[in-house]
Amino acid sequence: METIFTELESNVRSYCRSFPKVFGKAKMCEMYDEDGQRYLDFFSGAGALNYGHNNPYIKDSLMNYLETDGILHALDMFTEAKRTFLDIFKEYVLNPKGYDYKVMFCGPTGTNSVEAAVKLARKVKGRETIFAFSGAFHGMTLGSLSLTSNIELRKGAGIPLNNVVFMPFPYGFNASFDTIGYIENILNDDHSGIEKPAAIIVETIQAEGGVVVASSDWLKRLRDMCDQHDILLICDEIQVGCGRTGTFFSFERAGIVPDLVTLSKSISGLGLPMSLLLFKSEYDIWNPGEHNGTFRGNQLAFVCGSAALEYMYKEDLLNAVKIKEEFLVNFIEHEILSSYPLLKYRGKGLIYGIDFSRVPEKDVCFKVARKCFERGLIIERAGRNDSVLKILPPLVITLAELKEGLSKVKESIDEVFCDNF
Repeated sequence: METIFTELESNVRSYCRSFPKVFGKAKMCEMYDEDGQRYLDFFSGAGALNYGHNNPYIKDSLMNYLETDGILHALDMFTEAKRTFLDIFKEYVLNPKGYDYKVMFCGPTGTNSVEAAVKLARKVKGRETIFAFSGAFHGMTLGSLSLTSNIELRKGAGIPLNNVVFMPFPYGFNASFDTIGYIENILNDDHSGIEKPAAIIVETIQAEGGVVVASSDWLKRLRDMCDQHDILLICDEIQVGCGRTGTFFSFERAGIVPDLVTLSKSISGLGLPMSLLLFKSEYDIWNPGEHNGTFRGNQLAFVCGSAALEYMYKEDLLNAVKIKEEFLVNFIEHEILSSYPLLKYRGKGLIYGIDFSRVPEKDVCFKVARKCFERGLIIERAGRNDSVLKILPPLVITLAELKEGLSKVKESIDEVFCDNF
């Protein structure tokens, strides 16, 4: 049936094709379509809803702010909402970890934070080249897209995407292949044909790349290599930060400190647009207004982001993530993989992927995701050929809801394998 969506909305629309319902309400880990059907959320707005839909604690802060006629738009002017956010971010995040980061508020989405990071790195080092990794996703604007490895997505640029060299991520190679050693050889070889980069940008967990987790040892070696060669290290925390892995930043497990950190998605707490860039204070060489945007001061996001940080530590959410991870891993290992040895899984905290790439049937992951949706579970695919089922529930999910969702995944896998094998 023709709808206003298909009549007017561009073909670029994406997620609505996987979840073809009109949604009207949502609360914490549940969404409801206009007919009242309930769906459990294992998608979290692609990582923008770590604290759930309409989290009462965060929403109350927003409603109180609106009722008092708080500032709604102020570009980058000083406001009470911004001051509160910076105070709380410093108290809960920067000071306890001893990070000497400046905070830069970018445009409303994560890609703008990445654009700002690359722009600043080139300005600081006076070099044009950036190293990124195969399997990476950093955004869809031209600069960020140049760092994104998906060939089909890159074609959408319509022009060459220059000044980026892709290096091998530790995935898909023989275990003996030393990817850091490979990069080191390129940097030391005056006949490599590759310019020394200003920065290397990395996701500690390649989320869209198929939930591929870099080891702590690999990340430490990467940090050391950057130091030895005067290269800035940028960590993209847009999807795997804000507590997703059981620490506020995903890189904390490796004991490293990046030079620059991109944050977006759940930093706003309630799904409102917000992105920011953190960088070591010695790199704050911007001229006033050299990188700006009309919505770089999202006042409502400041309010919700402040409440979200308070909520995270008040509810001991980081420790809860570790408890839920243990339950999730136990379920996958004993209830799913024990019956399907061709499947693999990997992840950290509350981002996990079930990998169907070794199954001969090409679209089996698609079929499983579709069956999940029919059972009332919203779940996304990722990775090469979309062969990884990505488990990404809100961090506030209860163990009962987690079990319910995982059971729907198991039932869907059982049905698909029964029909096809």
